[in-house]
Amino acid sequence: MDTKYWAHVDGEGETLRSHALVEHLRDVGRLAEDFASVFGSGGWAEAAGRWHDLGKFRAGFQHKLRVAGGVDAHIENVGLRVTHSTAGAIHAVQALGKAQGSVLAFLIAGHHAGLPDMHSSDGGAGSLAERLAGEIGQVEVREALSEAIPPEVLAAPANLSEPLGGKEGFALWIRMLFSCLVDADFLDTEAFFDTTRARARESYPNLLEIKQQLDASLAIKSDRARQGGISEVNGLRAQVLTQCRDKGADHNLKPGFFSLTVPTGGGKTLSSLAFALEHAIAHGHRRIIYAIPFTSIIEQTAQVFREALSSLGADVVIEHHSNLDVREGSENHASRLASENWDAPLIVTTNVQLFESLHASRTSRCRKLHNLANSVIVLDEAQQLPREFLAPVLRVLKQLVEHYGVSVVFCTATQPALQPRLGPFGRRVLDGIPDEQVRSIIEDSAPLFDAMRRVDVHFPESLKVTTPWDEVARRIEQHECVLAIVNTRRHARDLAAMLPAEGTEHLSALMCAQHRSDVIARIRKRLAVRAEGRDTTPLRVISTQLVEAGVDLDFPVVYRALAGLDAIAQAAGRCNREGSLPGRGEVHVFVPEGGVPPGLMGQGAEAAREMAALGLLDDPLAPETFRAYFDRYYARESSGFDKHAILEMLSPQRLAFRTAAEAFRLIDEAGETIVVPYCQPGQEESPVEMWLNTLRTDPAATWARRKLQRYTVTVPQGVFKRLHDQKDVEERTGLWVASPSRYDDERYGLLLPEDHGGWLGV
Repeated sequence: MDTKYWAHVDGEGETLRSHALVEHLRDVGRLAEDFASVFGSGGWAEAAGRWHDLGKFRAGFQHKLRVAGGVDAHIENVGLRVTHSTAGAIHAVQALGKAQGSVLAFLIAGHHAGLPDMHSSDGGAGSLAERLAGEIGQVEVREALSEAIPPEVLAAPANLSEPLGGKEGFALWIRMLFSCLVDADFLDTEAFFDTTRARARESYPNLLEIKQQLDASLAIKSDRARQGGISEVNGLRAQVLTQCRDKGADHNLKPGFFSLTVPTGGGKTLSSLAFALEHAIAHGHRRIIYAIPFTSIIEQTAQVFREALSSLGADVVIEHHSNLDVREGSENHASRLASENWDAPLIVTTNVQLFESLHASRTSRCRKLHNLANSVIVLDEAQQLPREFLAPVLRVLKQLVEHYGVSVVFCTATQPALQPRLGPFGRRVLDGIPDEQVRSIIEDSAPLFDAMRRVDVHFPESLKVTTPWDEVARRIEQHECVLAIVNTRRHARDLAAMLPAEGTEHLSALMCAQHRSDVIARIRKRLAVRAEGRDTTPLRVISTQLVEAGVDLDFPVVYRALAGLDAIAQAAGRCNREGSLPGRGEVHVFVPEGGVPPGLMGQGAEAAREMAALGLLDDPLAPETFRAYFDRYYARESSGFDKHAILEMLSPQRLAFRTAAEAFRLIDEAGETIVVPYCQPGQEESPVEMWLNTLRTDPAATWARRKLQRYTVTVPQGVFKRLHDQKDVEERTGLWVASPSRYDDERYGLLLPEDHGGWLGV
């Protein structure tokens, strides 16, 4: 093999190692082909892999490698600028013609900088058209093709498959191919620089091993319940689990859309995982992606899974959200190799990470997408699907099901109305999913909802009259054991401060995930001791909505600040959860002083007010009530279900990948993520320092970044700026880290500047 041309170099002097360019192109092509073969497009990905680095067959680039050296030498925006990603794109068009060649040109031109827009009217100088026609690219391809490139590298692929998904799915198909290319490139590069890390990717247990361990854990849990006398609630949960297992193992139940509608407290978290495992094994799916709407909830579900699968090790569950994603413009070689590619069998992630990645242009966000093919995606709390983006979200889900072998489970106690919808003049405003295409895992859930009625929900006489916070505090203090759920972090902090410190617990997303987990464990322990009659001291918990999903708490009384009806139902699921009270639990809804936060939460509250005014909340937890609620909730979307025209941006005529990615933001202001030095009870110091030091010496240490996810807090940009100006945060290893004085390990978590304003969210 000709070693004149290098793809990468490592070390210097006598320790210098070189990665032969031809070997790299061949191996990336083969690996990308393997990835894309899962959805029948292997030939496209193989050609992209062979051609993606043709621009490195140039004296200028080889000089850069030898002079600049190091792991970032091939990154186009680092150091001495010598581009290399345009030559292969132009060669693709020359070899295959404009129609087919442009597909590969998108992939190759974007394999470092991200997928570009097609036209300069969208992307300016960075558009694909500009790249292909520009003088820099023409010089690059002429210089590269003048070198002695082996003919097998330049050979055009034969018999390329048809694009998947027609016009509606064309953009997703390109993005899936792009994922195959960039992940293959990253993995082959990783194998050169770090063989130990590359081998570690092969150590995950398979789905059958996970299923067997889950079965064993559930059997132990069932035996314990039987020894203590199976309660009515546990009996109903067992029925749900049995139906999930039976449906999942049914080979005749083909992949597609499913719904799991179970009342809150019905055990849907583990039952949905049981269905997904059975279904995946029955139909040869490769992995399970469990997506959750809120970062503040994700760690609770991940912990439930880890406890059930404990014998397989802590890394059996990959927990991935957006908190520690590298900021755009700050990527380098190490951060790209450290980005998650979801090659594990069980991923717990967020809706933000899943759906923004499915509409992303950045390489680090897109590299995971091909691993969605032939998987089971469970959308927990499906009622939280983003309304303003519902059209592109449902379209991409339909494409995954129809063309990529994916099964999707809508899992919730309050199923949203996702069917096609017509506007006031009969025009279709949402190309949704027809009811007949969504198969119910629980055949008839109405008796289940009736049997699990364990609470009475009390609304005030008027949902327009607010209750002062001091009055809310007075009512809460009248109860010895009570949970109050409010809408914002500030409300949680202020209300907790109004109650006696002894016996009052506080929970909000100003506390990092590990801190919240420790407090929740303490609350559960106290609830268990109280249930046994061994503790009569007060227990009053003030929390934001982070306890409303994936957190098994059981209080006799719950107070809930007004929000959408789905949130009120979730709060009710923390009341008399085990059905152990002699009567029903009590849920009291109040209208908070200062009103409900604007945006989706406020619109949900308005939909609930409308129903109350019409007398439609007599049975607020009934499935038919939620159908009526979501009809009103969706009707309030005056800007439509594709507010930013994402579908038009991704049409075959436009293909504005970068512009669409910038517009597809499920959270308007994502905020800034701060690593906090939380120290657990009994520890002398926080482990954060150790993990930061690991990243300082090894920036690609994915395991350390995963550990730090549980020690982060996200705040709005305005709050972050004040913390930064006060020098209460500093940048270390590319991450923002709070000073120890700004974190309260005992009660409130991250301490914000006194002059913060606005809604601080959950």
